[in-house]
Amino acid sequence: MIIGVPKEIKNNENRVALTPAGVTELRKHGHTVYVQAEAGKGSGFTDDQYTQAGASILPTIEEVYGIAEMIIKVKEPIASEYPLIKENQLLFTYFHFASSEPLTHAMIERKAVCLAYETVEKTDRSLPLLVPMSEVAGRMAIQEGAKYLEKPMGGFGILLGGVAGVKPANVLVLGGGIVGTQSAKMAAGLGANVTIMDISLPRLRYLEDIMPANVDTVMSNEYNIRELIQGANLIIGGVLIPGAKAPSLITRDMLKLMKPGTVMVDVAIDQGGCFETSKATTHEDPIYEVDGVVHYCVANMPGAVPYTSTLALTNATLPYALQLANQGWKQACSANEELRKGLNVVHGKVVFKGVAEAWHLPYTDVKELF
Repeated sequence: MIIGVPKEIKNNENRVALTPAGVTELRKHGHTVYVQAEAGKGSGFTDDQYTQAGASILPTIEEVYGIAEMIIKVKEPIASEYPLIKENQLLFTYFHFASSEPLTHAMIERKAVCLAYETVEKTDRSLPLLVPMSEVAGRMAIQEGAKYLEKPMGGFGILLGGVAGVKPANVLVLGGGIVGTQSAKMAAGLGANVTIMDISLPRLRYLEDIMPANVDTVMSNEYNIRELIQGANLIIGGVLIPGAKAPSLITRDMLKLMKPGTVMVDVAIDQGGCFETSKATTHEDPIYEVDGVVHYCVANMPGAVPYTSTLALTNATLPYALQLANQGWKQACSANEELRKGLNVVHGKVVFKGVAEAWHLPYTDVKELF
């Protein structure tokens, strides 16, 4: 198969979808790999490294899309890429269709095969291609939250861990999944008082067992959220409904209950955000304020630490990319239910229910494709 790796052009996206090591593995299986010039620069990989691994370097993104049967990316295509995508071309990347109606309609129109990292799902319901970036984003959420709690950044002016004789900050984490667990661990490690909320009692029992003494678990519901946000200094939003829009757990009217200078980090912004007042921001302009509350809603948080993120992501994606390249998307998805669940839009049809429901589009059962 002919595989193309374009340079990511979303704002401040420095990750790359394939490392030189990944090129070597694909070449061992007889595949041809084309990498756009400087695609790996932001992650610390040179064109020479890709060439030595067996890839061919192409100077422009147009050439990469033009020659490839399968495009491997990190982030969803942006508007300037839409015309480059060919009918029947396989795109393997994060899409987050439920947060972007224009992207959904564009991929329907291009009649491409869109296989989304975020909905590839194992039988235990874990999301293997979302986990590594959720780990990074969950840990980063505390770093960024701590920074924007500083007074010059617009925050309340409190140190997460406090000092002798001064109480630490209160951190509220919404969602006990990968993001929430990593956020709670980081915040607890810095000495903050942490409360983590979830709607699953079994999950809360598990977290109660593994977390240090400065982490409390509380059942998530509107009443409890309204109570806890009043004393919180930093709020992390880490809820996820795979492939669907995130629920708004903190509404506009709740902001008036919070202290001025409270910081909210919405890690769910890729899926539309879990705060009603959330809107996607960038690393160039990461925050805004609503009713005295600082909102950090960067949609590609792991892009700020591309070396770590690229290695973590490609460790997870490469085995699936090899299956797709070796067998072709149809045979690979027919044989592997995990990959089949990653199909979102195929040949102009929406085959993932959460995406169809988000934009009120006709839904086609993915089984009809095989």
